[in-house]
Amino acid sequence: METAATGNDIRDPLTLAESWHGEGRKVALATVVETWGSAPRPVGSHLVIDAEGNFDGSVSGGCVEGAVVTEALDVIESGTPRMLEFGVADETAWQVGLSCGGRIRVYVERLG
Repeated sequence: METAATGNDIRDPLTLAESWHGEGRKVALATVVETWGSAPRPVGSHLVIDAEGNFDGSVSGGCVEGAVVTEALDVIESGTPRMLEFGVADETAWQVGLSCGGRIRVYVERLG
C-alpha cells in the first residue's frame, strides 16, 4: 500500500476522494467522529482509501491507521459502513499511534 501524496504534495482527502471516485475507483472515506482523552487527529479528520489499498490523509497514525485501511477495504467490498473504536492505556499509547492514551471513534463509509 502507498499513500497518494508525496513530498510537499499535500492534498485535501475529501477533494482526492471526489477525484478518485470520478475516475471510477471504488473509494471509502474514514472520518474521526469522536475522541476522548488525547488523540493525534481532531474530530473531522479524514482518510480516503481506494480498493487497491492506496490511501491519503490521516485519522490517527500508527497501527490504528493500518487497521482503518483494512476495515475500509472490507467496507468497499460489502458497501456496509462501520463504526470503529480504538482505545489504549497510556503505557501502550505510542505503540499504536495514540500519543498519550485516549480513544477515538472512526466512521468508515463507501462513496457512491
